[in-house]
Amino acid sequence: MKKLLSIAVILFVFLGYSQENLTYQKPPKAILDLVDAPLAPTVLINDSGDHMVMLYRNYYKSIAELSETELRLAGLRINPKTNIGSRTNYYNNIKIKSPKAKEGTQVTGMPENPRLANFKWSPDQSKIAMTQTIENGVEIWVLDLNKASVSKITDEGVNANMGDVVNWFKDGQSLLVKMLPKDRKSLINASESIPAGPTISSNDGKKAQNRTYQDLLKNPNDEFNFEQLARSELHKVNLDGTKSLWMTADMYSSISFSPDGQYAMVVSVNGPFSYLVPYYRFPSKTTIYSKDGTLVSELLEVPLIEDLPKGFMAVRMGMRDVSWRNDKPSSLVYAQALDGGDPENEVEFRDEVFEIEAPFKSSGKSLLKLVNRYNDIEWATENTAVAYDYWWNTRNTKTYLFNPSDNTVKPELISDRNYQDVYSDPGDFATELNQYGQSIIALDGSGSAYLLGDGFTEAGQFPFVDKLNLKTQKKTRLYTSKLEGKKESLMEYDPKKDELLVRIESPTEYPNYYYKSLKKRKGPEQLTNFENPFKSIQDVHKEVITYKREDGLELTGTLYLPVGYDKDSKDKKPMILWAYPREFKDKNSASQNTQNPNEFTYPFWGSPIYWVTQGYVVLDDAAFPIIGEKDEQPNNTFRTQLVANAKAAIDAVDEMGYIDRKKVAVGGHSYGAFMVANLLSHSNLFAAGIARSGAYNRTLTPFGFQSEERNYWEAPEVYYTMSPFMHADKMKTPLLLVHGEADNNSGTYPMQSERYFNALKGLGATVRLVMLPKESHGYRAKESILHLLWEQDQWLDKYVKQEGLPVSMEKDNIEKD
Repeated sequence: MKKLLSIAVILFVFLGYSQENLTYQKPPKAILDLVDAPLAPTVLINDSGDHMVMLYRNYYKSIAELSETELRLAGLRINPKTNIGSRTNYYNNIKIKSPKAKEGTQVTGMPENPRLANFKWSPDQSKIAMTQTIENGVEIWVLDLNKASVSKITDEGVNANMGDVVNWFKDGQSLLVKMLPKDRKSLINASESIPAGPTISSNDGKKAQNRTYQDLLKNPNDEFNFEQLARSELHKVNLDGTKSLWMTADMYSSISFSPDGQYAMVVSVNGPFSYLVPYYRFPSKTTIYSKDGTLVSELLEVPLIEDLPKGFMAVRMGMRDVSWRNDKPSSLVYAQALDGGDPENEVEFRDEVFEIEAPFKSSGKSLLKLVNRYNDIEWATENTAVAYDYWWNTRNTKTYLFNPSDNTVKPELISDRNYQDVYSDPGDFATELNQYGQSIIALDGSGSAYLLGDGFTEAGQFPFVDKLNLKTQKKTRLYTSKLEGKKESLMEYDPKKDELLVRIESPTEYPNYYYKSLKKRKGPEQLTNFENPFKSIQDVHKEVITYKREDGLELTGTLYLPVGYDKDSKDKKPMILWAYPREFKDKNSASQNTQNPNEFTYPFWGSPIYWVTQGYVVLDDAAFPIIGEKDEQPNNTFRTQLVANAKAAIDAVDEMGYIDRKKVAVGGHSYGAFMVANLLSHSNLFAAGIARSGAYNRTLTPFGFQSEERNYWEAPEVYYTMSPFMHADKMKTPLLLVHGEADNNSGTYPMQSERYFNALKGLGATVRLVMLPKESHGYRAKESILHLLWEQDQWLDKYVKQEGLPVSMEKDNIEKD
């Protein structure tokens, strides 16, 4: 009797609207077993290919780890006790193997309770430096690949709060390390301090239309704490542990040595700080030092960046994107806007790229001008390099072959395409390390380069290797992957060794690495032997289905049938549809298929695939394109296209005979959650919904969101029409809302879910809000993940599998207005 009573109480609490004090729950055993499956290691391979380093970690953190002290300042999340990012992923074991060995060798000398991060290869790739986080700080350890052992070279006292923690000197015998300054002051405890006055922000009339960043500075106490946590001394640390001061304390954000190791470019953050933007838009100074710490050039000072022109392609004026030229000993390359940094200005060229050589005293030499905004340069030889630009508004990207030694030679346009058009993607250049240990385009004896492409086509995915003659632009196809029932990913190609590194997987075979030869006739050499940890779902039927939207647009999705399902029975099961909307500027790109049925079936924490163990059909990664061609903005017809996408997906699987269309749930995360709320408000297609970490009121993100550049005052009707909060009165479908209490994603404040829940509750909707303690935009603690899966399973079981709410079959594709 007591058991029955407790069950009744649980059900009453679950279905009610009251606050609940519920401890962490666990999902059904079949799901729990998948969550507990071991994680395969991350694999690092040195350039010579004689060593493979395998880094092991736990997939999840614990709620205790997430509950460690955390300060959120200027876009950073810091553990002030240990002085490293509070959300850092740690590895807990290392093994090394040669390509021919079957098993890896356990690295010796490992620290007790390893919490390893910030891995950095030595110049000759014989060693790897890393951080080890202990209870009260961060240490530096070094892995010797030849000895398969690690050793500690510093005690705690390393400052890993702002990245670029450790850099190798060129000799490979010493490191430049950020250390805590001796004069660091004690942090202010905001809960104990007495305010000296109000916090005041002001504006002198300039427009500062910034996204809704989170974790910003809020008051003078935050400013003080940020400065203390950001300040570091730079020390030269030898491998024997001896060290010397290289540079006095400052707020160093990034450090990089020139290819020849003779110079270091050091970027430091300065005041005044801002309450509107993260630290990387604070004033900064870029300084060049010699390797012994002597000042060479005060290269650049950048003011506070609060008031950029409007638009995603807006940039500041002056030198930007400063980096070392990989193929020269010590030359810097940078871009400069030719349009005032304002995308509204019509000009022939948007950006110009310059080079400035050591000792960095003269003005830069022009290398080339770009039609779009500068993106990157890949270097090959003194006379050969490839530049890339892009323009978000048109989704255009151009690739230029140019001569960096002679700017009178007109750059050749070797690619001009829509970067969302995956079928036309020519691939990425194969690279190699040069004499400086820097990555450059790999060329063969004839001066030809090699392109590795993903190979998406209308008929499926067929990765390829092309040989490109840089003089004639002629391409020769050397290899096309045609493995049946498997997916092959091309990782890197060495034309000198004729060695192609690939990763091969299938729905039942975990991804493993192989070496292949394109010219020699020999079989592939297997490098790893990782087993499938998810064998309980390895026989699940999986296929990529293609179907059409009512306007004729072709869509795709990956369909999974339940464990043990008999396809011939046509037993109608409940279905979960999971998706994420994406904006396009043309129908051709929107309709392309980028899914491969031969991918390994991997149920990560946010995946709906778990529910094939519970009798559900799953349509994962269903295509939800939102298209706005030419001058039309995609969001002008967002709701209509959203409903059309959903109806097409359900119709397709229903026609296959697998589902009861009255029992279909829809789910999504972040912008996918925004999609879910809109679909449930404006259609009658679904029995229930799951929306995780979303934003539901677009007036709270008034200066743009996702791919919307217009601000609220320019397009108020779009912001209103797209906001589920404004249409909460139309919600008649059960909705599960989940949000991390510490969400740091721009725009998806936890408040978004809290206020949306209150609106739905006040209007009588069936809704449940689950706030996960300590969790950010993605969830990390195992306790949180298990509880999330339990919540989703309970919701689906109650509102989809068991009952299924009636669906209007006559007008299920009509928006509810």
